[in-house]
Amino acid sequence: MEEKSVSRSYLAMCELRELILSGELPAGTDHLESELAARLGVSRTPIREAALMLEAQALLEVRPRKGVRILTVSVDDMHEIYEVLTELESTAARRAAEAHHDPATLAELVSWIVEMENAVEQNDRQAWAVADDAFHAELVRLGGNQRIIAIIANFNNQVRRVRAMTLRLRPMPHQSNKDHRGLVDAISRGDGSEAHRLHWNHRAATRQLLTGLLESHGVKHV
Repeated sequence: MEEKSVSRSYLAMCELRELILSGELPAGTDHLESELAARLGVSRTPIREAALMLEAQALLEVRPRKGVRILTVSVDDMHEIYEVLTELESTAARRAAEAHHDPATLAELVSWIVEMENAVEQNDRQAWAVADDAFHAELVRLGGNQRIIAIIANFNNQVRRVRAMTLRLRPMPHQSNKDHRGLVDAISRGDGSEAHRLHWNHRAATRQLLTGLLESHGVKHV
């Protein structure tokens, strides 16, 4: 019985998270447990447990007797988040190169680049975003540092919210795909310094692009 309850809570958490990331539950809005339970077709207990999980992921705030409030992410928050991501992912890129992975191990990383390139050719920004997420997750995994993996995972929800808003505003990511190709080449050569440099520049450019788009459109919170 307890296992079923945990499963329902986890599924509710996944559904609510997608509603938040997609903007269907907008930042800054308040929602009662009963409202969310009706929306997902579950009882209030899984909603309550799911809300606590999402609070730990900094996506909402649990307000006793008032339900939940969907948290906002400010442009200043994004500058700080990307500052951390830039440093940690660049370290993961260096570690991946210094691990001297064989081509078979790097095959998945390459496959996501192909997916991104195909998505750009088809002008499919959403497919590109999915492949880009997978590429970065695989890069960090190949770095092999479990603490870096955990810290980055904690920030990814906030990054996804901002990208969902800016995806249609940004230029087609041709340069991003080129950056990824260059990075994988450095990793395959075992050049840790070059992998670090390339990915640091890539992430720094992405931060300037996304936060610049938000600021130019007068968006202070997401």
